[in-house]
Amino acid sequence: MVGILVTGGAGFIGSNFAQLVLESSDDRVTVLDALTYAGNRASLAGLDASRFSLVEGSVCDPDLVDRLVAEHDVVVHFAAESHNDNSLRDPSPFIQTNLVGTYTLLEAVRRHGTRYHHISTDEVYGDLELDDPQRFTETTPYNPSSPYSSTKAGSDLLVRAWVRSFGVQATISNCSNNYGPYQHVEKFIPRQITNVIDGIRPKLYGAGANVRDWIHVTDHNRAVLRIIEAGRIGETYLIGADGESDNKSVIELILRLMGRPADAYDHVTDRAGHDMRYAIDSTKLRTELGWSPTFQDFESGLAATIDWYRDNEAWWRPMKQATEARYAAVGQ
Repeated sequence: MVGILVTGGAGFIGSNFAQLVLESSDDRVTVLDALTYAGNRASLAGLDASRFSLVEGSVCDPDLVDRLVAEHDVVVHFAAESHNDNSLRDPSPFIQTNLVGTYTLLEAVRRHGTRYHHISTDEVYGDLELDDPQRFTETTPYNPSSPYSSTKAGSDLLVRAWVRSFGVQATISNCSNNYGPYQHVEKFIPRQITNVIDGIRPKLYGAGANVRDWIHVTDHNRAVLRIIEAGRIGETYLIGADGESDNKSVIELILRLMGRPADAYDHVTDRAGHDMRYAIDSTKLRTELGWSPTFQDFESGLAATIDWYRDNEAWWRPMKQATEARYAAVGQ
């Protein structure tokens, strides 16, 4: 039985990862989460208590991190401040969690010789023009454009430096935009779904021409498990499911799948520095490690996600009102 420490495991992707590990293996999982607004105990409800535990605390706490790392075989670092709009309003939590937290973990795994996997984002590469045929690869230069993506880029570079300078046993993955169960309603897809459920017209930034490369969270986490199992130490792997779609098309698809007119949404002012297009080339992951996405069709994955939010109102309802109040305060 392997002991896996999952930082940020009460958040969206991390909670899905913890569930996947417990369902697909005999390993034990410890989640370390600060339980900020993005962390939710309810996302971990009902997990096998004989193999699962939740520790409330910060990745910036060196004593706590050192103790937990010493007790586990693998660290998977999901914990991050990740909302672009929030990073524009107040970058300071992003500096602490994404940079100081990563440094704290790297020093602990260095001391204890623990296997480490670092979860990152395609946003570290900046963005692509809408008519550019290229996609991001592992050799694309970093060009972050927000406090969020800049701090994630910095954390990636710390990992690379600790691998080269100190021999830390680490891998990195940069993933495209995730969707699926347990995603906070501040994010684009669940916000639109829950607005439609509540009879509120969805909101679209600007013209909605911005393109994202969507992947179901389960496919992302299956790729992470494969990298931990067989990835080459020191390597970076890009995770994507060829799910490019512009935001306008996504919101219209949500409306159609939920039985509403495709034009039943409102445009709001675009956000500052809104990247135009992300696109992932996951050839390395697919050819080296044999991974491929289960949800080959974005529409079917989105339909399953809509069903989950319809069936799990008790999970998202407590956070919905405060989220919409924050958006309303800035006219979004």
